[in-house]
Amino acid sequence: MKIDLLGAAGPRGWPEPGCRCASCGRLRASGDTRRPTLVLVDGVPLEECSRREVPGGYDVRAPGGERILYASGAGTAPEPAPGARYDAALLDLVGRPDHLGRLRNSGAVTSATEVLAVHVDHRIASPAELDRRLGWWLRPRRGPYRSLLLGGARSGKSREAELRLAAHPDVTYVATARVDDADPEWSARIAAHRERRPSWWRTAETADVADVLRGASGAVLVDGLGTWLTAAMDACGGWDTPDAMPDAIGPRIDELVDTWRTTEACVVAVSDEVGLSLVPTSQAGRIFRDLLGRLNQRLAAESEETALVVAGRTLDLS
Repeated sequence: MKIDLLGAAGPRGWPEPGCRCASCGRLRASGDTRRPTLVLVDGVPLEECSRREVPGGYDVRAPGGERILYASGAGTAPEPAPGARYDAALLDLVGRPDHLGRLRNSGAVTSATEVLAVHVDHRIASPAELDRRLGWWLRPRRGPYRSLLLGGARSGKSREAELRLAAHPDVTYVATARVDDADPEWSARIAAHRERRPSWWRTAETADVADVLRGASGAVLVDGLGTWLTAAMDACGGWDTPDAMPDAIGPRIDELVDTWRTTEACVVAVSDEVGLSLVPTSQAGRIFRDLLGRLNQRLAAESEETALVVAGRTLDLS
């Protein structure tokens, strides 16, 4: 089966006529134009192939009998037929990369399935950003592979971590933050993180990250190392005896770094970049900053990839 994409953009193309958004502006400035989605299957327009409607799209039969799952438009997530294994999947990866992960998790899309992005438009910043994300989505990394994402508060680092693993078929989300009933604002933040995770991801709400990494083989998202360190300091009583904190917590940091180095999983971990903020006013706060900074350095040295996330943009660090 041969699939030709004569166009892969939304119905109005990309850039959209008259649109003043930054994404469309970038394409106009570069002279790049993407045509609306138009698909040929073995030389036959996809619309002329035998197909039946499914929620969110179509189950299509190619002229040679191969099976294709096709998203009908932007924002749609086509449901596979019961028990189906598709030879190709043409999906709205810009809007719903998590749907590809669910299809892989269910077995409807396999390693032999050809996956293509269609209905691409100005919901993404640029073709270069699309290519960067497709590098994660179309070829989910197998372990061992470690990515460390650093950033400040509200930098978008958690969202970047989730995007990287959105299309992976097997994800364990390690949430290191604890719900505090006395702090409703913090509890609301945790609830918001829970709600945006794909429903088929497993969640481990634990500070024992080393134990998870030791037994994991699929993909693991750790969010985050700052709250992990806070929990470790709580367990050691480090806040009350800051002078003894480095020695007390040192073995826990060594254990985490060792399991990070030896894990078989594809791991994406989020950590706070605390060195760019104000110097903490307390001794315990300064020691926390120093310990987290050194932990970030040690994990970065054992990572295939490290990146800094600022204002939702990602800068790879060599």
